[in-house]
Amino acid sequence: MNDSLPTPTSNCPDCAKLLIRIADLEAIVFELRQRLNQNSSNSSIPPSANPLNAPKRPAKPRGLRKQGGQPGHPGHHRRPLPIERIDHVVPYIPENCSHCQAKLPVEPSSSDPEPTRHQVAELPPLVAVVTEYQGHARTCRCCGQLNRAEIPPEIRAHCIGPRLAAVMSYFSGVHHISRRGVEEIVETVFEVPTSLGTIVALEAETTAALHSAYQEVQSTVRNAPVKNTDETGWKQQGKKRWLWMSATATAALFKIHLNRSFEALQALLGENITGVICSDRWSVYSKLPLNLRQVCWAHLKRDFQKLVDRGGPAEAIGRAGLEVVDRLFADWWAFRKYEIDQVELKKRMERTALELEVVLKDGSSCKDTKAATFCANLVEIYPALWLFASVEGVEPTNNHAERLLRTGVLWRKNAFGCQSDEGCRFVERMLTVVQTLRLQKRQVLEYLYLAISTFRSGLSAPQLLGQ
Repeated sequence: MNDSLPTPTSNCPDCAKLLIRIADLEAIVFELRQRLNQNSSNSSIPPSANPLNAPKRPAKPRGLRKQGGQPGHPGHHRRPLPIERIDHVVPYIPENCSHCQAKLPVEPSSSDPEPTRHQVAELPPLVAVVTEYQGHARTCRCCGQLNRAEIPPEIRAHCIGPRLAAVMSYFSGVHHISRRGVEEIVETVFEVPTSLGTIVALEAETTAALHSAYQEVQSTVRNAPVKNTDETGWKQQGKKRWLWMSATATAALFKIHLNRSFEALQALLGENITGVICSDRWSVYSKLPLNLRQVCWAHLKRDFQKLVDRGGPAEAIGRAGLEVVDRLFADWWAFRKYEIDQVELKKRMERTALELEVVLKDGSSCKDTKAATFCANLVEIYPALWLFASVEGVEPTNNHAERLLRTGVLWRKNAFGCQSDEGCRFVERMLTVVQTLRLQKRQVLEYLYLAISTFRSGLSAPQLLGQ
C-alpha cells in the first residue's frame, strides 16, 4: 500500500475524506491480489486447481543413482499362485537325452530338480449361473382338485444372488461406477438383465447388511485414544452437505451431516468427545480442550508460506515459521526412523516451541492485520501445536485422514453426491467398511458377500475389527 499520500490542507476540506477512501480502496486491492496469488502451496487449494500463474514446485535434484531398482533392493515380482489354486497343469517332459539320445523316464527320480513353472491366468466365460425355481401344479385324479406347490417366500424375495449383489455394490460403492454403468456391466459381462430399480434396491439391502459393521467401527473410533479427523463438502439433491470422517490406524468412520458445525462433530464422535483429535484449525475444533487437540503442521506450513507471499512485514514471520517447520519435520522423521527416541524428540520440540513462541508473540503486533491475527490465533492454541512430541500415537500432520477422505472426494466428483437420505447412508457405510478393510489389508468383495449372505439369513455381518 502507498505510505506517501499527501497531507490534507485547510484549502481542501474534502481531502481527508478522499485520502481515507483511497487508503480503504488500496487495502481492498491488496487483499484481492492476495486472493489471486492463492495456490496449493499457501492455501487449501488442491494442486489440480492451481491457477496458471502458480509457481511450479521446485524440481527435485537429480541424484547420482541410476533409475530403477538399486543394487541389493529386493525385487517385486509377480507371485506364483499356490498349487491348490491351479486349475490345470500342462507338463512338458523331455523324451530323449540331448547328449546320447537315450530314452528318458516319464516319472522323475529323486535327483531331478523341481520343474520350472509359468502360470497363465484367463477368465472363463462370465455368464452368471441362473437357477429357475418352478412351482408345479397337479390335478387330483380322485376329486379333480388343482394342487400347486408354492415357491418358498425366502426364494421369491430375491432375484439377484448374494455374490452378484456383492459385486454390484462393489462396483458402485468401491469404484464409484454409476448405476447405469453397473446395469450395463451386469447385462454385458454376466448376461443378466437388470434395472436401475433393482440396483437401488440392492444398495438399500447392502446398507442394511452393513449396519452392525458400521456400529462396530463407530464404537471403536469414538473410544480410540487418538484419531485423525477431517471433513469435506458433499451434495444431496444439489444442496450443500458435509462428509465428516475420523480414523485410527485400523478403522475409518464416515458421516454425512447437514452442517460443518460442532453438532456435526458430535454426530460423528459422540456427544462426549474423548481422545486426542488431530485436525486442521477449523473453528469447530476450537471447542475441544487444548490437551485433546493436535493442530496439523502441514496446514501450518501453507499458512506460513502465505505470509511469505503477502510480502511486507508478514514475510519475515512467514520465513521464520517455515524454518521451524523444516526443522520440526526433520526431527520427526529422525524419530520415525528410530534415530532419536521420544525423550529426545520432546527436548528438541521444547526448544523449537520457545523459539516460535517469540516469533508469534512479536508478530501479534505486526502492522499487517492479517498476519497479526494469524499469530494471535496460534498463540491462543499454542499447546495444541506440540502434543505429538509427548503423546504416543499422535502425529504432527492430519495426512492420514486426508488420504482416507480422498476416496469420498472422488466419489462426490464422479456421482455429484446423493439424491436421498438412503443414498447418504449407503455412502457412509460403504466408505466406512471399505476404508477400514483396506487399512487392515483385507479383501473387500469377500466381506460384502458374507455380509449380504448373513443378512439374508437374519444374522449380523461378520466382525469387522479385532481379527
